[in-house]
Amino acid sequence: MTIIFNNATFLKSASELHQCPADQGAEVAFCGRSNAGKSSAINMLTGQRKLARTSKTPGRTQLINFFSLSDQQRLVDLPGYGYAKVPTALKAHWHQHLDAYLRNRRCLKGLILLMDIRHPLREFDEMMLQWSESANMPLHILLTKADKLKRGARNNTLFKTRDALPERVTIQLFSSPDNIGLKQLIRIMSAWLEDKELEEQEFEH
Repeated sequence: MTIIFNNATFLKSASELHQCPADQGAEVAFCGRSNAGKSSAINMLTGQRKLARTSKTPGRTQLINFFSLSDQQRLVDLPGYGYAKVPTALKAHWHQHLDAYLRNRRCLKGLILLMDIRHPLREFDEMMLQWSESANMPLHILLTKADKLKRGARNNTLFKTRDALPERVTIQLFSSPDNIGLKQLIRIMSAWLEDKELEEQEFEH
C-alpha cells in the first residue's frame, strides 16, 4: 500500500517519553541542528506549508512532535539542537528526553539526519551517527540547502561527506526551495515505514 505523505496530520507533542503515542506501528524521526531545515523538509515531504512550524529563529521546536500518516505510521520531528536561546537546564531536559526516545522507542524504524550542506558533520551530527551505529538503527542523511551551492561544489561536498560515513549510512542532496531530492527521501521513508528491504539506489547528484 502506497504511503500518502500528503495525508499527514498533527497527532500530538511530548516533552517526556511517557507522553508519546503508543509504542506500536512504525515511525521515522527527523533530527538535526536547529538551523538544518527540519520543518521545511517535513513540510515539503507532506506538501503542507504549515504542518511543521518554521521560524527564522532557530530552536523553536522544543518538543517531540508526532504526525500521523495512518493508524500505524507516523513522522516524528525531534527537537533541534545547538542554537536555541534557552536556559541550560531546559537544554539538558531536551537532551535527556531525546536520548530516552532514541534508546527506548521500539517502533522507531529509522532516522533522517539533516545537515546544512555548508556545515556538515558537526558535533551533534557525529553524536547521532555514533548512536545509530551502536543501536544498529538505519540512518539517512539529507544535505539540506543544496541550492546555496553551485552544482560542482555541492557534489564535491556530497562525495567528501559520503567518504567519511559508515558504510551502512546513506546520504543525498536536498533542497526545499529547489525541490531537490524529494523522490529519494520518499523511497527511503516508504521502505522503512512499510518494513521493506531497500534496494541499492542511485542518489541524485
